[in-house]
Amino acid sequence: MTSNTLYRNSFIPTEIEAQLAQESSRIFAAHIPHDRSTIELKVVEDDSNSEEKVVIPAAAFHLFVDILAQMAQGNAVTLIPIHAELTTQEAADILNVSRPFLIKLIETGEIICRKVGRHRRIRFEDLMNYKQRIDGDRTQALDELADQAQELNMGYE
Repeated sequence: MTSNTLYRNSFIPTEIEAQLAQESSRIFAAHIPHDRSTIELKVVEDDSNSEEKVVIPAAAFHLFVDILAQMAQGNAVTLIPIHAELTTQEAADILNVSRPFLIKLIETGEIICRKVGRHRRIRFEDLMNYKQRIDGDRTQALDELADQAQELNMGYE
């Protein structure tokens, strides 16, 4: 699978796949290594007696369990390499905003992009940095509002 198809295709699980993912994620989660950098898995095929051992990075196993957990909830899953470059529409979709709003963020310097001909490309890493920054600002504002509500005895305990 190339990096282009890797991050451009979302996968939405069926109900049966979600149930299977829920069972599988529960089993795999019990085997997450906390003190190792690798994990050894055994692959056994149903229709033959062959089995093969494979060693994978523990981080990949964690990611696999996370993917299964998201599928179990019926969520769409997309893998995006950190170095991937997104179109403005793809970036807007990830942030759940309109493309014109995203363009304004680029023009004001909130989000960094580069030009490829006439087209803008946004690094996934830069987009996630922006998202983390605004999520942090939003959390801080909500905390301040909650503190004010407590100070003013607005019925929140």
